[in-house]
Amino acid sequence: MSELIEVLTKDGSYSLRSVFFQENFHSLLGALGETKSKFTATSNLQRFKGKSLNVLDICFGLGYNSASLCDELIKQKSYLNLYALEIDKKPLEYSHKNESFLKLWDPKVKKIFASLYRKDYFEDQFFKCNIFWGDAREKINIIPSSIKFDLIYLDGFSPQKCPQVWTIEFLSKVREYLSPQGYLITYSSSAAVRKTLRNLGLEIFTIKPIFKNRISWSQGTVAISKFDKNKFKPNFNFENLSLMEEEHLLTKASIPYRDQDLNSSKGDIIRRRLDEQLFSNLLSTNKWREKWGMTKLSVKS
Repeated sequence: MSELIEVLTKDGSYSLRSVFFQENFHSLLGALGETKSKFTATSNLQRFKGKSLNVLDICFGLGYNSASLCDELIKQKSYLNLYALEIDKKPLEYSHKNESFLKLWDPKVKKIFASLYRKDYFEDQFFKCNIFWGDAREKINIIPSSIKFDLIYLDGFSPQKCPQVWTIEFLSKVREYLSPQGYLITYSSSAAVRKTLRNLGLEIFTIKPIFKNRISWSQGTVAISKFDKNKFKPNFNFENLSLMEEEHLLTKASIPYRDQDLNSSKGDIIRRRLDEQLFSNLLSTNKWREKWGMTKLSVKS
């Protein structure tokens, strides 16, 4: 599972490609840029200036999202309680030894990553960080149910490549850990993922792309727990779903991934969904693409 190939992205930051999943960890346009625009900026971290927050990073990978988070919180002197879930230790081994990666952040991030790699935790007067190794479907149960997260980052491989972390059952468990007004942030704009999050009672938003067109119409999804318009502070990085995106949720692409006992294989989850799509009366995703002038390559379904 841990056979990885180093990739230099266009913004000069390094990423990896998983041979097992046949997918890159980040967009080739830029690992750092993707982290900043999709996760860090969207988190509204200024809300926590001088305060404490709980964060769950699912599919930690190389650690870009957590590193960027820590870097920003160091600047604003916030208190962080971080939990991370990751199945493979090799990406962290790579990043904590890669000087190009480490130079992107405050020197403290290097200490945090070294400690996570050697001890699975880090703690000082401002930060307490833990990482649990193994299948996220199992390891999430280690986290005390009393902890509610202000931010949850979900950054696994795409639903078609790793459906295990995008199922109704797993997302339902994740949702239980989200605090009131908490943000669940993911790069995925999958109709199946969005429809599942909405059905779990979350208000969903689209992360605005830098340049919107028929191919790049969203950078991902933000789902907010117990959404209260009166308490919500505007965020220029995300907005309500467009009509096109809403109609996406009415197609066969919105049929969820299912994993009733949270132990199914990738193949079983994919086959189960394909069978359900085959017998569904929902609009075909191709019809939706045709209406909006899109190609199959335009959408993660």
